[in-house]
Amino acid sequence: MFFKRVFVLILMLFSSVSLAFTPTQAQIEQFKKLPKAQQEALAKQYGINLSSLTSVSQQSQAKMQTQPSVSERESGSSEKENEAERLNPIDEPLKPFGYNLFSGTPTTFAPPENAAVPDTYVLGKGDVVNVNFYGKESVSHSLKIDNEGRLSIPNFSPEQVAGLRYGEFKKLIQEKIQKEAIGLNVFVSMSQLNPMRILVVGEAYKPGSFMVSPLSTVTHALYASGGLTDIASLRNIQVKRNGKTVATLDLYDLLLDGNTEGDINLRSGDVVFIPSVGPQITVKGAVKREGIFELTQEDDQASLMKMFGGFKENAFTKNVAVRRIVDGAKSRIVSADFSNFTSGFKPKAGDQLTVKEVSEVVTNSVTLIGAVVRPGSYEWYEGITIDKLFLNFRDDLLPQADFNYSIIVREKSALGEIEVFQFSLSDALQSKNVALEKNDEIYIFSRFQKKNVEELALENLALTEEQKRQQEKVKLWHVFEFEQFKNTVQLSNEISKNKFTNFNTPEDKMYASFSRKKLLKPVLKRLEFQSSNLTKSRILEVRGQVRFPGKYPLSCNSTVEKAIKAAGGLLESAFTEKAELTRFINTESSLFEHLQIDINDEKVLAMQLEGKDTLNVLMQPNWQDDYKVNLAGEVRFPGTYTVNRGETLYDVIERAGGLSAHAEPKAAIFTRLAIKKQEQAQLSKLSDELRREIASKSFQQSVGGGSSINYDEMSRLLSDLANVEAVGRLVIDLPDILQKEEFLILQDGDSLYVPGRQDSISIIGEVNYSSSHLYKAGVSIEQYLELSGGIRDRANEEQIYVIKANGAVFIPKSSGWFSVNYQSQLEPGDTIVVPMDPSHMDNLTLWNTATQIFFQLTAGLAAISGI
Repeated sequence: MFFKRVFVLILMLFSSVSLAFTPTQAQIEQFKKLPKAQQEALAKQYGINLSSLTSVSQQSQAKMQTQPSVSERESGSSEKENEAERLNPIDEPLKPFGYNLFSGTPTTFAPPENAAVPDTYVLGKGDVVNVNFYGKESVSHSLKIDNEGRLSIPNFSPEQVAGLRYGEFKKLIQEKIQKEAIGLNVFVSMSQLNPMRILVVGEAYKPGSFMVSPLSTVTHALYASGGLTDIASLRNIQVKRNGKTVATLDLYDLLLDGNTEGDINLRSGDVVFIPSVGPQITVKGAVKREGIFELTQEDDQASLMKMFGGFKENAFTKNVAVRRIVDGAKSRIVSADFSNFTSGFKPKAGDQLTVKEVSEVVTNSVTLIGAVVRPGSYEWYEGITIDKLFLNFRDDLLPQADFNYSIIVREKSALGEIEVFQFSLSDALQSKNVALEKNDEIYIFSRFQKKNVEELALENLALTEEQKRQQEKVKLWHVFEFEQFKNTVQLSNEISKNKFTNFNTPEDKMYASFSRKKLLKPVLKRLEFQSSNLTKSRILEVRGQVRFPGKYPLSCNSTVEKAIKAAGGLLESAFTEKAELTRFINTESSLFEHLQIDINDEKVLAMQLEGKDTLNVLMQPNWQDDYKVNLAGEVRFPGTYTVNRGETLYDVIERAGGLSAHAEPKAAIFTRLAIKKQEQAQLSKLSDELRREIASKSFQQSVGGGSSINYDEMSRLLSDLANVEAVGRLVIDLPDILQKEEFLILQDGDSLYVPGRQDSISIIGEVNYSSSHLYKAGVSIEQYLELSGGIRDRANEEQIYVIKANGAVFIPKSSGWFSVNYQSQLEPGDTIVVPMDPSHMDNLTLWNTATQIFFQLTAGLAAISGI
């Protein structure tokens, strides 16, 4: 009656009302205990298909088996902490190897996997097998091995099967059916394995007794127990059966080789014992797997390397530092050679191996730097010379390469001290006798010093797109190399305390990438750094009339001739008969001695130079560059003329054929570059001072509550000051110059413009309508002002002045003159200027000055525009 009630409950679970429910495995097992005939009768009575019940049973079992046996262990860090660690990463301590493989929390003790039953599986009581007959009849039976270990097949005699291997069991049943039945064949399979109980003890994460699948191995047991503790041994996990150790599992065989030989199948009642960890060794640095590893007595150098996965490609294996504990009281450092497998290194408990990286400094190489197509390091070999690095001038050198001056920077000691050798690239490529040594650096310079000059020269060469790309690639390579040098040098505490740390200055941007100024900077710093109170700095300086004056490294066997070549050679203005050589002698009476030398003398050119020497090449007496002046306007032969030093304006006008018949010499305009620069500087200074005074005035009025400043007027004035360009006019009296009553010595860049005859008077400034009027003799200033609509309210009537055509200025209402012309009457070409009253602009102290400068500039501009 009880089983009937159970079955009714199961049938209700399968009804249409309760399709959402699934019977538990225990309920299904209870129903299966009913006799077969009773199961069929009850199923027929309630209209239930037994095959659907079997399907549900299998689905329930599959669902239970596919659930994970372990889940991740809970982490003690919060999300907030993880975010903080992400933003501020820290070096985590090394972790023991292999422990995360089994780290987890067990969620079920169900069989861990759906695997095919091997032939070696030993049958036991409670196992369920499927026996399928085919042939003269077809029928299937699901049979359970009873507590006595027997299997009862309907219509056949029982067989004792418990303890048989699965392969032996299949063979036994087939032979039995063939012997006891005719025309009947059989197929046998395992339907359900009876779980077994094992015990996991020792350093398990959750030790205890577990029900596991009979197919489980030692690793399954470790999963079921949640893995290992932090002090568990991975290399000595023992399986005990009936009080004896039947197997030992070394997990390193599994983790490093994939070897499962020690991972045996467990049997019911087995005990998995996990002892505490054995001796350990720490490995860090340039290895593929840093960590803490467990040792055994058999471990040697080869097995240790397998543990940490081998060395990285940049590992320095010749000398691995090993920190070893001696006698449990102290530690010392021993060295191990892992590049040699026969070194016999034997790891010991507590060892700490630190594998350093190979130095990034390239040895046995030579390096090309500068105006070359392919800069970088090249192989050095015995007998290599400069010409071996350049197969073709056009393909291997940039167009701006200098063939007259190159250097080799060579290491002369293990401390990194250097010496410099100077050579001519053209001579070296022809003679093929400039030998190179290991780690030499070859510098090929540009023929140009300034960046803009080089760019202009390269534009004229009409480089191809490929050549332009080569230029950019080489520049990028040198930027990287310079950053490497800078980082290396700044690691030195000695250097960081002095001026050497200032590598990049604003003026560096004006020099070409491969100029002497830029490429020699790191070389000079290295030479300066290796000098001391006992040795002079091996640096010399070349000044004066050379192409590239500056400081240069003192090369071995350096001479006056080499120093001149280093500086790019002599200029046309150089005075070769006399030069000055200043030598640092540091005696009690004097620090320097000065030698007068003749650089035309071959013996002098071969003179050996010393550190801190200064060679000054003098300029030829009375030498001048080409002085050019420009004559324009009413000159018989206008144009640009080259003049000698001391030549006058009268002289050059005579050379130009004099003035034309239509010239107006009184209105001549003479400008000079030096005056223009001076005026421009005054304008800049005035603009800055005016801004400061406006700010001060505005602050005082805001505090005192006075009237506000007219910012529109001030902003306009400041804008005009910022945009105005100086004229650079020099007021002259050309008629007196032509009469030789005055003499004007010319300078480079001077310009003279002689206009034609004038017939107008201009009125500008604070009038209602600025205009020009036809000159009429006898018309006064007041009448011309009336013709322009009169003056405005803010005009300064007392300071009205006239700009003469030649640039002279006079104030009609003043008895004093401040120019060279004393004629008070108006003449053709004159300009009447009505200034603004500075008091109208809030009495700023600089307004008068600003007004004066503005109208001085207006004088020149008005005179020019009136011509």
